[in-house]
Amino acid sequence: MDNYSIADNFSLLSKLMDIHGENSFKAKSFASAAFTIEKLPSQLKDTSREDIFRIKGIGESTGKSILEMLDTQQFPLLNQYLEKTPAGILEIMKIKGLGPKKIATIWKELEVESMGELLYACNENRLMLLKGFGAKTQESVKQNIEFYLANRHRFLYAEVATIGYQLEKQLHELLAPANVSVTGAFRRHSIIIDEIEFLIAAPATTITAQLSTLPGFSLLMDNGQHLVWQLDGKLKIITHSCNTGDFYAQLFASTGSSAFIDKFNAAGGAAFVSGASSEEAIFSAADMDYIPPFLREGNKELSLAREHQLPEVITAADIKGIIHSHSNWSDGESSLEEMALAAKAQGFEYLVISDHSRSAFYANGLSIERITAQHAEIEALNKKLAPFRIFKSIEADILNDGTLDYPDEILAKFDLVIASVHSNLKMTEEKAMARLLKAIENPYTTILGHMTGRLLLSRSGYPVNHKAIIDACAAHQVVIELNAHPRRLDIDWTWLPYALEKKVLISIDPDAHSISGFKDIHYGALAAQKGGITKANNLSSYTVDRLDNYLQQRRQQKNMLP
Repeated sequence: MDNYSIADNFSLLSKLMDIHGENSFKAKSFASAAFTIEKLPSQLKDTSREDIFRIKGIGESTGKSILEMLDTQQFPLLNQYLEKTPAGILEIMKIKGLGPKKIATIWKELEVESMGELLYACNENRLMLLKGFGAKTQESVKQNIEFYLANRHRFLYAEVATIGYQLEKQLHELLAPANVSVTGAFRRHSIIIDEIEFLIAAPATTITAQLSTLPGFSLLMDNGQHLVWQLDGKLKIITHSCNTGDFYAQLFASTGSSAFIDKFNAAGGAAFVSGASSEEAIFSAADMDYIPPFLREGNKELSLAREHQLPEVITAADIKGIIHSHSNWSDGESSLEEMALAAKAQGFEYLVISDHSRSAFYANGLSIERITAQHAEIEALNKKLAPFRIFKSIEADILNDGTLDYPDEILAKFDLVIASVHSNLKMTEEKAMARLLKAIENPYTTILGHMTGRLLLSRSGYPVNHKAIIDACAAHQVVIELNAHPRRLDIDWTWLPYALEKKVLISIDPDAHSISGFKDIHYGALAAQKGGITKANNLSSYTVDRLDNYLQQRRQQKNMLP
């Protein structure tokens, strides 16, 4: 080991000791040793052992650690701290502007253990509520995280959607009159994107010559008809070359998942693909309804298309109100009136305000006294904004034992309750299921919020038995949220067909912590489309009167307190 490696080890150990709340004197001694070693004129490995201990700033403990590293190439004390530190915390340490003390606060008080969770916490204004943090610090952290994440090589669909379609338009213009189309997982609106694929009816040599002129494009691999590019050093772009006469056959083949193509071919569809004049012609020749790209996943869509029973799936335009939103009563950015006025201006009929409950202290959750005050403001605004309506709601924490965060007499004051897990996320499936099932059985639980607590590309979420959860929601008339935030999209769309089978309502909700968060409905609708959700299956597609009637009837059926 050279001096820099030894100094890096000491520096990292010092930071980890601070994060874990160890003796600050010991932590500082390792940090001081790191500084000393970096400035040494000669290598420690070439220094006699006696002289190492004579170096000013090297004590008995640090000296022994140096010898250990020189002899074994290992630093067991550092390894001990690395083993008990989540990998995500080590990644967060790379973010500029976050020292060990602040990281410790974020980890211990917000239970944040990954970069994605931290960005999500920034978007929910949770850092501002921590001691030692403010709006400027939060914004700086957010910007630094976004810069860091921009250099990853896997992306949320929402992060690259605009790039993909702008690039499609650019390639159309650049390669006209050749046919050009996005294809692959991107065309199916997959929620995680590893690369954006394009099918182009032009020779590979022409594609290479033209794309090489575009700023930010570099050719990584040339596989003849298939070229692999990198855009701006981070996003992988794949171009597939084909003949003009094969364009629609190749578009069909490259769009569907492998499961979809296998099932289509097994059903005899392969005979209708070659030389097709359009994708619609392929399905028509196979005596099927046209299956939109986002549905081509190899589930039941082929049999439904053959029976001419494909659903007319939901669009963002079908959503009539904003369900699940946060104001500055808890951790939202805007006032309740500002949120309501923005929703009304965007053509929505209602806003369901669902600020955090009292256990979410990190999110300025509402005490019982503050609930009363917020409800008074809602009633005044409803008179002012009619016929637009604000529904009284709460995002009630599901506590460890499955109970909700308030007694029944308080829960009864809300028009609807969204029950969500926000703490103690490292549960076994047994504990997670017991907790969720008890919450679902509570008559005041109207909507089960973000079922697994996952954050895409950051946190897998707690383990649940999806079928058992959906069955319980069916039995207790609980709506399942499709949280539309692009980092959540939770419930996963692959479970939506089972929810439909069990006649469980879905609610596409933006979980908006700002007015700009309303736009996430778009991504929730795209995920819902993949699961075959229609506007009839979605609670947030209800008109204001229909939602009110639904809630009143449910209250009567559940014999809830007036």
